[in-house]
Amino acid sequence: MDAICEVYENQWAGSEALHAQVAAIEVLWQDFSHKPGDQVLIPLNTYTAQFPEMKKKIEKRNRKLIDYDSQRHSFQNLQANAAKRKDDVKVTKGREQLEEARRTYELLNSELHDELPALHDSRILFLVTNLQTLFASEQVFHNETNKIYAELEAIVDKLATDSQRGSYTLKKANVNSTPSSPQQPAIKAIANSTATISNNSYPNTTITNGSANANSRKYNELS
Repeated sequence: MDAICEVYENQWAGSEALHAQVAAIEVLWQDFSHKPGDQVLIPLNTYTAQFPEMKKKIEKRNRKLIDYDSQRHSFQNLQANAAKRKDDVKVTKGREQLEEARRTYELLNSELHDELPALHDSRILFLVTNLQTLFASEQVFHNETNKIYAELEAIVDKLATDSQRGSYTLKKANVNSTPSSPQQPAIKAIANSTATISNNSYPNTTITNGSANANSRKYNELS
C-alpha cells in the first residue's frame, strides 16, 4: 500500500481519500495481528502446556508402581524370614513401607484416571472455541477491508473518468505564435557582429582620409 501512496499524485482526484483509506487498512491490520495472538495463540499455548505436565505425572505414577512392587516383594521376603526368626519389628516396618508405597501409587493412579479422560474430552470444546475466535476475527478483518477496497476502487474510477475528459492532459505549446520581442534589436545586433568580424579579420587595412592623400602626393613626385 505504501507504493500506491507514492505513485498516486497529490493533484489527482481523491488523493486525500486514498491516503485515508490506506491508513485505515493499516489500523485494521494492526488490530487483526494482535487479536489472534491474544485470543487464539495464548489459549492454545495454555492448553498444550498441560501435556508435558501430564506426561511427567504419568512417568511418576510408573515409578511409584515400581516402588510399590519392590516394597511388596520385600515384605513377602520379610514375612518368609520372620516365621523362622520371629522378627516382628522388621515385619511391622516393612508393612508400613508397603502401605505408604501403595497409597502413593493409588493416589497418583486415581488422579490420572480422572484427569486423562477429562483432558481427552476437552479437546473438542477447546478447538471449537479457539477456531470460532480465529474465524470471527478473520471475518471482521476481511469484511472491513472489503469495504475499504470498494472505496479505493471508486476513487480510481473517478480518476479514470477525469483523465478521459482531459483534466490531466498537458497543453501543447503554440509554435506559430508571434515573438514578443521586436525585430529591430535583433537586426542591429547582427550588424554589430558583422562589423566586429571585419575589424578582427583585417586589423592593418584601415584607411583614413589623411593617409590616402599622403600616398597620392608621393605618387605624383615619383612621376
